[in-house]
Amino acid sequence: MAESSPTSLKGTTRRSSLTLPPSMSSSSGPLTEELQCSICLDVFTDPVSTPCGHNFCKTCLNKCWDNSQTCNCPYCKETFKQRPDLKINTTLREIVDHYKKKSPEKKPEVLCDFCEERKLKALKSCLVCQSSYCETHLQPHFKVAGLKKHKLMDPVSNLEDYICQKHERPLELFCRDDQTCVCLFCTEGDHKNHNTVPIEKESEEKKIQLIKTQKDVQQMIQDRNQKIQDIKYSAEVRKRKTADEKAAHVELFTDLIRSIERCQTELLKMMEEQQKAAEKQEQELIKDLEQEITELKMRNTELEQLSHTEDHLHLLQIYSSQCSPTKTRNWPEISIKTNESMSNLRRFLTQLQDTLNKKLSHSATVTELKWMQQYAVDVNLDPDTACPYLILSDDGKQVRCGDIKQKLPDNPKRFDRYPNVLGKEGFSSGKFYFEVQVKGKTAWDLGVVRESTDRKGEIRLCPSNGRWTVWLRNGNEYSGCNNTLVSLSLRVKPQRVGVFVDYEEGLVCFYDVESSSHIYSFTGQSFTDKLYPFFSPCNNDKGKNSSPLVITPVNYNK
Repeated sequence: MAESSPTSLKGTTRRSSLTLPPSMSSSSGPLTEELQCSICLDVFTDPVSTPCGHNFCKTCLNKCWDNSQTCNCPYCKETFKQRPDLKINTTLREIVDHYKKKSPEKKPEVLCDFCEERKLKALKSCLVCQSSYCETHLQPHFKVAGLKKHKLMDPVSNLEDYICQKHERPLELFCRDDQTCVCLFCTEGDHKNHNTVPIEKESEEKKIQLIKTQKDVQQMIQDRNQKIQDIKYSAEVRKRKTADEKAAHVELFTDLIRSIERCQTELLKMMEEQQKAAEKQEQELIKDLEQEITELKMRNTELEQLSHTEDHLHLLQIYSSQCSPTKTRNWPEISIKTNESMSNLRRFLTQLQDTLNKKLSHSATVTELKWMQQYAVDVNLDPDTACPYLILSDDGKQVRCGDIKQKLPDNPKRFDRYPNVLGKEGFSSGKFYFEVQVKGKTAWDLGVVRESTDRKGEIRLCPSNGRWTVWLRNGNEYSGCNNTLVSLSLRVKPQRVGVFVDYEEGLVCFYDVESSSHIYSFTGQSFTDKLYPFFSPCNNDKGKNSSPLVITPVNYNK
């Protein structure tokens, strides 16, 4: 093998088929320098590479640097200005793991207790003699009648662990009552009348239990790996949804800014027009006042002259006309409209606030619905629960009510009177969400019910009976089926309804998916049983309500 140094494995991360040198591939070969940490002088554990190309155990190198004011390579003493960010050398780690598999730690050799000069390797240990024997010294155990009954086993160095310390006899039995190994003499004393079996039998049964436990552990590992994948997927979905929501909010506030700017422009224009109108009114009023002043001055002159006239006949002839009330406008009642612009301003601000509130409320509902949709589950209808009048699609996603009662086997799970059916899977924790198309129907019931809800006879839809539902009746009458019926006033007729449940929070929510608007919620509930999705297409009503309820996939990008 050509001479090499720790730098030969510097920074390599590409996976490849590993071929080890002869000195490394042999299970009996010595530990090679390439796989030895120069700090702990042992095989690498989590090998890392320094910038200068030398390899060390990650823990060893970190401890070395933690105890030093400078960071330098323990092998070549090169100093680094900044402490390097150590990454596992994956290729070197694969080689180390391969070497460890090929070179497992050897158990210490057990030597024969009876060899005098050069002790040979023991072939068997005798629990009765409490000694180990090489092939030659073991022969009497195969030939002498008394020794043939002795219990032999693979050679061990700790024979005392296989011997009863009280009776110095082999531990051949297992006491199930006390869960301990005992010898034959123990069954005549402290363990008398106890349930004892040969240790071989108990060992085999324990192995079966170990295999089962191992499978359980493997399943737990698998479940946790799956949980990791689920968390990563949820994080990715959340990241994507957050980006979408950011874009939606930017669009919302951009729209609001445009609305504000438009209102501002309209308001300023109106105020300018009102200002011009006020100025024109002012000019016209001033002109009229000046005209009346001129006329009044002329009359005042005439009255002045008439009051000094000596023509008595003329005075009496024109007196009535001159002393009659002067015809002028009632100026105290005339005012300039100066408050109209403020009224318009208040009106515009009120309209703007209403617009803002509506858009923010809608945006909050959209965001809430999108958050709920991440808990979507695949719901399939359970034919074993379906009322005999119901017709289910082959894929278990649609249900409608027929006119003829089908001959179906009765069972405790089946609804017998009302056209109801449940989803196959129940939920006893966490959150779940599903959507149902209700387009074209004049009546339907949707929601969730507890597993123990009654399935036979007449049952009222309400939480006290284990049912959390909303319904449609007569084409446009929507209600929340609480313990007292709650009439619902909806802006638009829902075409697809989303149902969300938070088991721990005791929450059941219903949403109009198309308009992203809230329909109804049950809050503060206490769930103990499993909850199952609940569907009722209601009666056919002579074909008026023949459209099916359809469980639809959730559109996350809506």
